[in-house]
Amino acid sequence: MKIHFPDECPEYCTRDFVVAFPAEVDDTRVRCAISVEALEHHFGAASVREEDLLTAFESNRHRIERATRNVLNDVGAKPVLMHSGYFRFFD
Repeated sequence: MKIHFPDECPEYCTRDFVVAFPAEVDDTRVRCAISVEALEHHFGAASVREEDLLTAFESNRHRIERATRNVLNDVGAKPVLMHSGYFRFFD
């Protein structure tokens, strides 16, 4: 399975309290996201303000994408939401 993360800006989704980012799995675009909680608890987001969340995401992008790649390897080309618990137990 070929997994690639396009070099695109992540997007803060206030409705879902996540930061969304794309992946491509075998040339299929997949929506991935990480919860605000995970960014606060594991990646140092100073607050739930968009600026703080996006800074935390960008500062830890490699780690977040590596963890997301592990999940995508398990589920295939399906949307993924990375919760705090994943990083607590598996990172």
